[in-house]
Amino acid sequence: MSIDRNDPCWCGSGKKYKKCHLSFDEKLKHLELQGEEVPPREIIKGQADIEGMKKAAEINNAVLDLVGTKIKAGMSTEAINQLVHEYTVSHGGIPAPLNYEGYPKSVCVSINNVVCHGIPSEETILQEGDIVNVDVTTIVDGYFADASRMYMIGEVSEEARRLVEVAKKCLEVGIAAIKPWGHLGDIGAAVQACAESNGCSVVIDLGGHGIGKLFHEEPFVPHVGEEGEGMLLVPGMTLTVEPMINAGDYRVYIDDEDGWTVYTEDDSLSAQWEHTIHITETGIEIIAY
Repeated sequence: MSIDRNDPCWCGSGKKYKKCHLSFDEKLKHLELQGEEVPPREIIKGQADIEGMKKAAEINNAVLDLVGTKIKAGMSTEAINQLVHEYTVSHGGIPAPLNYEGYPKSVCVSINNVVCHGIPSEETILQEGDIVNVDVTTIVDGYFADASRMYMIGEVSEEARRLVEVAKKCLEVGIAAIKPWGHLGDIGAAVQACAESNGCSVVIDLGGHGIGKLFHEEPFVPHVGEEGEGMLLVPGMTLTVEPMINAGDYRVYIDDEDGWTVYTEDDSLSAQWEHTIHITETGIEIIAY
């Protein structure tokens, strides 16, 4: 759809197009003609969108802080689900996972060899030595924020502790690789190098994603890749970086019975941290953590 220079900008800023995103759009068009893969306009966020996501992130971050104060051995994963649900709803949010494509709970809780999408249950009790990923996504006024953290229950093995630390380092180097006008492959290349140099593997069947007014938007964010390849990363994009790092092989499978829980194929430990990132004109902003 064409827009006149003096029309209000498509981003919702209230500024005239010529004073806002005209030069940005011209740059994108030029890069596309040079063969670059450019993001569609619908995933470029304006300032109002970012503020909306930050409101969702405020609750999301507080939920994960709360989990950190309560999680312990002997606690059921359903108790974590109730904690997340009650806090989110009482603070004006909606737990995004609940009923998403049939998912039955308000949070994902993944223990040890569970890579992601672990379904909370009264029967699943946290044990001393477990490593646990709690993945929270919150909706406020139609905007989403998504993050996950690892928690170590009591005294854990050296292997488990090291994996949790390596996974966090993979997250950090993946985020550090994001530069305005860089490429999606920069993230995956950095994560892959970090994991493999530490003797770990990166899950390739799952990855991060764009986020904003939808739970999952373009682009898919792989955590393996080649530097300088893939979609351009441009100011206004918002996405998750969430590498799933295995102590053993990268292969995974989905539980046949529940259709959600993802396990490591070789039964090795897995760890994951996730942040929601906003790409700015000068760098990045971590919205949800």
